[in-house]
Amino acid sequence: MEFFEKNIFADKIFYHVYPLGLGNCPKENDFHQAAGNFFEVFASDLDRIKNLGCNAIYFGPIFESSRHGYDTLDYYYIDRRLGNNQKFKDFCKIAHEKGFSIVLDGVFNHTGREFFAFKEIQKNGRNSQYKDWYLNLNFDRQSNYGDCFDYDGWAGCKDLVKLNLLNENVQNHIFGAVKFWIEEFKIDGLRLDAADVIDGKFLEKLGSFCRLLKNDFWLMGEVVHGDYNNWCNSKKIDSVTNYQIYSALFSSVDNFNFYELSFNLNREFGKDGLYKYAPLYNFLDNHDVNRVASVIKNPRKHLYMIYALLFAIPGIPSIYYGSEFALKGKRGQWDDFELRPSLPPFAQVPDFAKPDEDFSFLPQAIRSFAELRKNSNALKLGNYSEEIVSNNQFVFSRNYKNEKVLVVCNSDFEASKIQLNSDFSKYEDMFSHRIYSAEELKNFEIGECDVRFLKRID
Repeated sequence: MEFFEKNIFADKIFYHVYPLGLGNCPKENDFHQAAGNFFEVFASDLDRIKNLGCNAIYFGPIFESSRHGYDTLDYYYIDRRLGNNQKFKDFCKIAHEKGFSIVLDGVFNHTGREFFAFKEIQKNGRNSQYKDWYLNLNFDRQSNYGDCFDYDGWAGCKDLVKLNLLNENVQNHIFGAVKFWIEEFKIDGLRLDAADVIDGKFLEKLGSFCRLLKNDFWLMGEVVHGDYNNWCNSKKIDSVTNYQIYSALFSSVDNFNFYELSFNLNREFGKDGLYKYAPLYNFLDNHDVNRVASVIKNPRKHLYMIYALLFAIPGIPSIYYGSEFALKGKRGQWDDFELRPSLPPFAQVPDFAKPDEDFSFLPQAIRSFAELRKNSNALKLGNYSEEIVSNNQFVFSRNYKNEKVLVVCNSDFEASKIQLNSDFSKYEDMFSHRIYSAEELKNFEIGECDVRFLKRID
C-alpha cells in the first residue's frame, strides 16, 4: 500500500479561518441583530486565497452560539453575527465553483448553556425529558452557576456542557444536522472539535453515517495527545491534527537542532513509522496556539524554510489566516483575541499583528511551495526516508513509484556544502530547473537559511 494512496484529501491545501474573529463580530451574541455579511465579504477574498495555492477552506465554528462559537446554541443555523443559512448556501456555491472544498467545525463534544436541551433541564430538573442528553448530571448539588444540578464541562469549563454522545436521541439530533449540511450546502468535511475526548463508538457511527451520505466525505479530529491510530483508521475518521510534529517544524530550525524534527518524522512516517499511512493534518499555528512569527527568534531568516518544510513533509498542509503575512499573535492571560483578529477586508490590521519587517516574500514563497506540491505525486503521496541529518543541515526524500524528490535544508546563517547521495542519477532543481550531475551532487552548495527541492530525472 502506498502512503496516502486512498486518501481523498491528499491533494488539499487548507486555508484555516476563525470566522467570528476575522469577521470583526461582536464578542457576545444578543440573538436579535440582523444577519451579518461575513460570507459575502469573505467570498471576495477567495481568488486571493486560491492564488496563494489553497483549495480547501476550514471554517472554525459557524453555528449559532452565545460567544466564541464553541458554545453551540443551535446546530441547524448559522450564527447570526456571521450571516444566515441562505447566505452561507450562496457562499458554498461560489466556493465550490472556484474549486474549493469546504470543511466545518463540528463541535459535538459539548454545547453551550443556551442550548435548548440544557435550558429545558434548567426548567424541569429531574423531570426533564432531556436529562440523559448530558453526562453525569447530579441533582444532589448545584452548579457554580446556581443551577439546581451539577454536570460535566469540557476540561472543567462549565460553560461548555458535555453531551452524552452514546444517547440515541443525541446522536439523532447531531446526525440530522450533519445530513442537513451535507445535503443542503454540499459541505465536504468536518473537523471534530475535542475529538480526543469523544467516545470511539460515536466516532465509528458518525464515520459510517457520513460516508453513506457522501462516500468521499472527510472527517478530521482535533487530537492533542495520544496514539493517533486510535482515531485515524478506516472505522472512525480520516485524519487528526498533527500536534506531535507542529512545534518540531519550527523549533528544530529556530534552535539549530534538526535532530528534533528528524526524530519526530522518523517516529511518524519512517520505515517503521507509527502513522506511515495516516494522512495527518499539519500546521504551524492555529486559533489555539501562538502564531509562528511570534515564537521564532529570527522570522526574517527562517520563515521561508519553515513553510517549505510544512509543504515537504508527509501530510496535509494548512495555512492559518493572516499568517501568510507573518502576522504575530500570542495567547492572552484570559483570552485568545490576538490569535483570532479581524483583518482586511473586514478591518484594518491591528497594531499587535503588524510585522516589524518586510515579509512580502512570504505569500509568493507559499504559492511556490503549493505549486510544487500540486505537481508532484512524491510530495503529495510519497513515503518518507531520511538521508542526512546534522544540527544545521537536513536532507530527506519523498518517494512515490518512480518519482523521487530530495528536500535539502540548511538552517545556518551561512552557505554550506552537503555531500548528497545521488544514486548515480541526475537531479533537477524544481525551482530553477538547473540540472545537477551525480558528480556535482557530491559537493552540493546550498545558501544560508535555504531549502532546495531536487527531483531525480534519470
